Amino acid sequence: MLIAFNKPYDVLCQFTDRSDPLRRTLAGFGLPADVYPAGRLDHDSEGLLLLTDDGGLAHRITDPRHKLEKTYRVQVEGDPTAEQLDALRRGVTLNDGPTRPARVQRIDAPALWPRDPPVRFRKTVPDAWLEIAICEGRNRQVRRMTAAVGLPTLRLVRVAIGDWTLGDLMPGQWRTLR
Repeated sequence: MLIAFNKPYDVLCQFTDRSDPLRRTLAGFGLPADVYPAGRLDHDSEGLLLLTDDGGLAHRITDPRHKLEKTYRVQVEGDPTAEQLDALRRGVTLNDGPTRPARVQRIDAPALWPRDPPVRFRKTVPDAWLEIAICEGRNRQVRRMTAAVGLPTLRLVRVAIGDWTLGDLMPGQWRTLR
């Protein structure tokens, strides 16, 4: 079984949280029994999370050797320069080593659901939207990459993993995939 789930903001990508029993987890969304996340999204990231009961499939989805592309819509603080975008495309060096090159393009603000709480807005600081696709999955990688080039991430929404897409799922909704 494979499930596409639109993980809301501030939800932990596991079914229990022993450190904070009041924190929202996947347990509150009526997902089928015996499925587990194939990968993670940070609690402050949103969007497509795949869940499965097939360990082999979960491994193929998460193992970087399979180079399964993950695509994100990323709102960043600042007005990206060509140099900043080129640095992301080449790959940047993080504290745990260099990243692989990313596919990056500036995009118009996507039509997304409102986030609760809303992203902070500052009249004096511009923001922009990027589409970033990576074939790795390090901890908070996209956020660390944009910060490394001087573009802190304000909002991050994963919209695709390989050929699987978020589609029209709203936060907290899920559907079974074939």
